Amino acid sequence: MKKFFTVLLLAVTLIGTAQESTLLRLDYTKGDSYTITMNMTQEMGGAVMMKMMMGMETEITEVNKDTYSSVMKFTKMVMEMNQGGMNITFDSTKSDDELDEMGKMMKAQMGPTLQAVFYAKGNNLGEVLEMRVEPNIPGASDMANQSNNVIFPKKAVRVGDTWAIEKENKGMKMNFIYTVKSIVSSKVVLGVSGKISGLAGGTISGSMDIDKKSGVPLKTAIDMSMSMSGQEMKTSMTGITIKN
Repeated sequence: MKKFFTVLLLAVTLIGTAQESTLLRLDYTKGDSYTITMNMTQEMGGAVMMKMMMGMETEITEVNKDTYSSVMKFTKMVMEMNQGGMNITFDSTKSDDELDEMGKMMKAQMGPTLQAVFYAKGNNLGEVLEMRVEPNIPGASDMANQSNNVIFPKKAVRVGDTWAIEKENKGMKMNFIYTVKSIVSSKVVLGVSGKISGLAGGTISGSMDIDKKSGVPLKTAIDMSMSMSGQEMKTSMTGITIKN
């Protein structure tokens, strides 16, 4: 009889673990601040064409029920590019004396974006409802939007659940599919897959670690392989978010 109850208890525990669900929501508190580091590499025909690192600081300035407001600034930008056989490097932390002529040109081009302030309003599903840039710089909001993350489903999720999000950017449609791989006490691990269509065709793969309590994506790794005008291109992006 004792053995029977031990087996029964084990079965109940396993079933309870397998059926664990969680409601993914952004749960910010006014004054929360985060440091975000993003890295991106682009390859074409097997050769690295660009490497970029961006550092950002975000502060939650207001929380009102299911919506929040935030302020973001770029803190650092490092780029290495190969254009027409010419290598171009730029590091926003370096002085003019430490940059070559191409680096100085890049500094002049990227300077306004590095000085800009981004104001965003979103909801607890992760949808960006409004965004403005001061001063208004063409293309700056597109760069900031690279930090946009997953939009959560309205229902609680269990291991094995999936949902899809479609994004469109400059003539390309990206259909992301998120799959819950595991749910533990501190985080939810998602697998990322999908397809790209429109001006380019290709596939999406990767993973994402979500902080279970706050809903903040802690670690993201996304690879996009696509074909555009007969050229094979691969873009790899990683992101790390740390609460200050």
